[in-house]
Amino acid sequence: MIQLLSINWNVDPVMFSLGSIQIRYYSMCWALCFLVSYIIFIKIFKKEKLKRDILDKLTINYVIPFTFIGARLGHCLFYEGAYYLKYPWEIILPIHDGKFIGYAGLASHGAAFGILLALWLFCRKYKKPFIWSLDRIAIAVPVAGAIVRFGNLMNSEIYGHATNLPWGFVFVRAGETAPAHPAQIYEMLAYILLFAVLYYLFFKKDFGIRKPGLIFGLFLTGLFTARFLIEFVKEIQVDFERQMSLNMGQWLSLPFIIAGIIILVYSLRKNVSINKHN
Repeated sequence: MIQLLSINWNVDPVMFSLGSIQIRYYSMCWALCFLVSYIIFIKIFKKEKLKRDILDKLTINYVIPFTFIGARLGHCLFYEGAYYLKYPWEIILPIHDGKFIGYAGLASHGAAFGILLALWLFCRKYKKPFIWSLDRIAIAVPVAGAIVRFGNLMNSEIYGHATNLPWGFVFVRAGETAPAHPAQIYEMLAYILLFAVLYYLFFKKDFGIRKPGLIFGLFLTGLFTARFLIEFVKEIQVDFERQMSLNMGQWLSLPFIIAGIIILVYSLRKNVSINKHN
């Protein structure tokens, strides 16, 4: 009966092929992340009457390259460090074990570090308060995170433990025969809810102006708490995690949660307009 209620998931992760080159859903999801984020930032810049050329420079010169580099290095160093130290050229090339796979190995925690560095460099050059950029990027990132998790779903990866719940997915391409938690969908829903809250606070309540740091603090706390909790139902990604009390994703989430709480408390105590810094 449980098998009848579960969802048999057997989707080909390759959207289409161009000769020997495979175009995967996961790679397209990352491209979609940048497009959707750009559209959100158009609305933000329009609300604040800022020039579009500044947004283009922020996107093309900073956010896109640093996000990709951070995500790639995050996966290679945190999850498969031993392998990539042996084959460092595969960090740059979209291959693994000599096979073309596209850039499937990308880690969200590494992307977070890359984005933070990109924003810091951008603010330093254009004389903007760092918290200004953090409050605004926090609105777009949850949507991007949801899109990436959809890519993970299409790859039949980063799913959960076996479950008896009727919405369990049987990930056939991963060799599974029993239903498992669709952890990718759990994260997608959590991130979309977080986006809705932050979008409302920024565009309807003007918290990006009236309470600098509050949106970013909520973002860090909400996103990485959701990530931390959902990790409890996930399968491990690499073997060394079996010996850990918390998995790698949870250990990497804790600093962000703590930072988010600190920023949130500080923002609530310091109701200072961002215009004071301009």
